[in-house]
Amino acid sequence: MAENLEQNESKHDGSPSPGMTDQEKEVAASAYEAFLAGRYDESLKHLEGLQELNKEDYKISMNEAIVKFYKSGQTTTGALKQSLMVLKNQVHTTAEDADGLDDVENSLLCYNQAIIHYYLRQFSEAISIGERLYQFLEPFEEKFAQAVCFLLVDLYLLTFQPEKALHLLAVLDKLSAHGNNKNSKGENNSSNKDGVSHKTEVTALTEAAKSKIHQYKVRAYIQMKSSKACKREIKSVMNTAGNSAPSLFLKSNFEYLRGNYRKAVKLLNSSNIAEHPGPIKTGECVRCMFWNNLGCIHFAMGKHNLGIFYFKKALQENDHTCAQLGDGSNGQSKKFTGIPMCALLATKRYELLYNCGIQLLHIGRPLAAFECLMEAVQVYHSNSRLWLRLAECCISANKGGSEQESKGLPCKKGIVQSIVGQGYHRKVILASQSNQNSMYSEGQSAAIPVASMEFAAICLRNALLLLPEHQPQDIKTENNSRATSQSGSTESGSENSDVCSGQRSGG
Repeated sequence: MAENLEQNESKHDGSPSPGMTDQEKEVAASAYEAFLAGRYDESLKHLEGLQELNKEDYKISMNEAIVKFYKSGQTTTGALKQSLMVLKNQVHTTAEDADGLDDVENSLLCYNQAIIHYYLRQFSEAISIGERLYQFLEPFEEKFAQAVCFLLVDLYLLTFQPEKALHLLAVLDKLSAHGNNKNSKGENNSSNKDGVSHKTEVTALTEAAKSKIHQYKVRAYIQMKSSKACKREIKSVMNTAGNSAPSLFLKSNFEYLRGNYRKAVKLLNSSNIAEHPGPIKTGECVRCMFWNNLGCIHFAMGKHNLGIFYFKKALQENDHTCAQLGDGSNGQSKKFTGIPMCALLATKRYELLYNCGIQLLHIGRPLAAFECLMEAVQVYHSNSRLWLRLAECCISANKGGSEQESKGLPCKKGIVQSIVGQGYHRKVILASQSNQNSMYSEGQSAAIPVASMEFAAICLRNALLLLPEHQPQDIKTENNSRATSQSGSTESGSENSDVCSGQRSGG
């Protein structure tokens, strides 16, 4: 889900600290060079030597923790998180009580913590740290300032705050333009080969950043349903990224929102997803997103049986990806060990279950929909729409019909228990609610998640409590649930009026 994996990663502090001796600077430079070259054992040896020369600098310990993390193939996320927490306590910096100087001095430590929260889906914590860093953006190096902004943009889009994301994208545009001016001024001094190669590298990075900015803008405008602005940015994306899978997915998403469903399907089919790197490298399962997006499109076309077919294909692909990553029932996913950090965001199971549940509800299978949505509510418990759909499942399941009768659920005939008396004294005795739902609720609390009317009432109360007190009048009701992808094109859709909450577990 990280739009820029090279930016959304733990940072090794390669810059010399003020007050370092020439010997310490030389050892630090050697350690950083070995780290960039992937020679982690050599880098650790240099850092150990540096630690002996300067035992008070916590940044050396931070760099050692990061080098060990990379040496493990980025699979010891839990250990790195713990190491950074210990260092944070040592330097007495927290997001609440740190002053400006501490935030600038300890910015890399804070940034690395934000990255870990990001990959552990703890988005609120990551945003809190990122916004603190953003307040002190000016003293940072340009590359690091860009990394902080890109991380915040990604987090804002994941939590459905496109206005904030667009504000930061404007800042990134200025940073990129400033970098171009700085690079052009240095052209006269770049007469040798090293200077030319450096200029080429900087230009390539700038162009890549511009392409990512355009992609982020498309994602933001899609969330805001701003068709005109989105159309303009789509052209920029196609010019900078060409017919790559991310750009085609974005364009397909745009056509889907405009109602051009056949064109959206055609664009999806033209994307060469086979060439996309696997989830271990990118943390993204493009095949899963492909089937999910097809399911969303066919749902919007009213072809619900085809939609559920594609969603099931997406679930199968997601389960296959999790099995490859070792993210199964062995508890590894809870310990965050053995799985590359970027791959922790690969699973889209709960978004897909939400989509399946909405689809099943539309084709008249409320019990199957209830099971899917109950599993999704474990993560999206703050989504009022999800509680509303659960209530709809319960009500639909208790209306009566072929599925309900086959499952032994009460139907309309069970409403009248008996008739007594005659004439004016004739009385109709109705079955009590508890009798009607005796299969589910006998001897059980109403809070137990079964498809009963009592549980429907609880779901509706939850939905009402979660609604904001003052909802903006210009909010559009035509929203689609999205599982964010590398291309930003994931319409993990549901019904056109449903939104799957961006708040994930831990966030």
